[in-house]
Amino acid sequence: MADKRDYYEVLGVSRDATPEEIKKAYKKLAKQYHPDLNPDSKTAEEKFKEVSEAYSVLSDADARARYDQFGHNDPGGFGGGQGFGGFGGFGGGQSFGGFGDIFETFFGGGFSQQRDPNAPQRGNDMRLDISVTFEEAAKGVEKEVTVSRMETCTTCHGSGAKPGTNRETCSQCGGSGRIRVNQTTPFGQFQTVKTCPACNGSGTIIKEPCPDCHGSGRVRRQRKLQVSIPAGVDTGSRLRMQGEGESGANNGPRGDLFIYITVKPHKIFRRDGDHVYLEQQISFCQAALGCDIEVPTLDGNVKLSIPEGTQTGTTFRLRGRGFPKLRGYGRGDQHVKVKVVTPTRLSEEQKELLRKLDASCTAQHESEERKGFFGKIFKEK
Repeated sequence: MADKRDYYEVLGVSRDATPEEIKKAYKKLAKQYHPDLNPDSKTAEEKFKEVSEAYSVLSDADARARYDQFGHNDPGGFGGGQGFGGFGGFGGGQSFGGFGDIFETFFGGGFSQQRDPNAPQRGNDMRLDISVTFEEAAKGVEKEVTVSRMETCTTCHGSGAKPGTNRETCSQCGGSGRIRVNQTTPFGQFQTVKTCPACNGSGTIIKEPCPDCHGSGRVRRQRKLQVSIPAGVDTGSRLRMQGEGESGANNGPRGDLFIYITVKPHKIFRRDGDHVYLEQQISFCQAALGCDIEVPTLDGNVKLSIPEGTQTGTTFRLRGRGFPKLRGYGRGDQHVKVKVVTPTRLSEEQKELLRKLDASCTAQHESEERKGFFGKIFKEK
């Protein structure tokens, strides 16, 4: 017994600690090292044995007095043979399953809270993913979808019993759903309350289950629903259809259906928030001379005026041609970026015309540069 730790040290209390202080210290450590909270932990298991053993001695006035006098080597029988360290068979391969019930009773059932199994329970929420086109996201759309969900059995109306029969009161628990069990523990005689194993806590027994739901009160069915997708949704938008989830147990309320949106990419449009972006090609002549062109928008083609001398990369804005604002009023804009296309596969006649144009433009450019240079000199003089 020389290698055993002092019981006061194990509980972390002084030798003159009151019974209340000892009990409080034990409750704290027992919760910390309880096997139910530390599955597969040998260290926690040994710690729990140790603090339980210490409490079994120090919580008993006579045993504590003998321990204070003789320590672990009590001549009265605790030290010889089983001694203080035996603690009713701990360490001899005994399962902790039974002690979990004792522990729950001792601490007032702090580790599990019983819920009335007959009370209506809210059904599960459901998730549905829907893909829409770029245009559908911009304008809104109605979609018909099919969902598979648990619904209240229409044969038994959720009772689980065969039509013409009823649930019967459990004879083992008398309809309470709980039974009382007396147990002898190191702390004394305890009475624990457990869920009735015959009715699983429901207080009733179904002798003739419903042939459709087999006693569960719910069945799985396919349902078609109309989903209204508002204009302006984007990938990641979430819609909620209240009460369209699964039915709850015991005729409980339905859960909700949450719809997650994915917007398919478009061939020519790109979206950023409520704004739409488009790259539009124009010819060299259109850029140089200016022109009116038609560009596609979410509402159809519209006219866009290109001023003469437009350079490639220039962006024009079409106000109010973007996406509707999902939360608010108005719409975003459409931005059109022009790209000047260089002609290819020119004929000799076309090449000659471009050479003459290039020469004319070069001469004009040089003339303007000289004019600008001499003008600057004359101005300085």
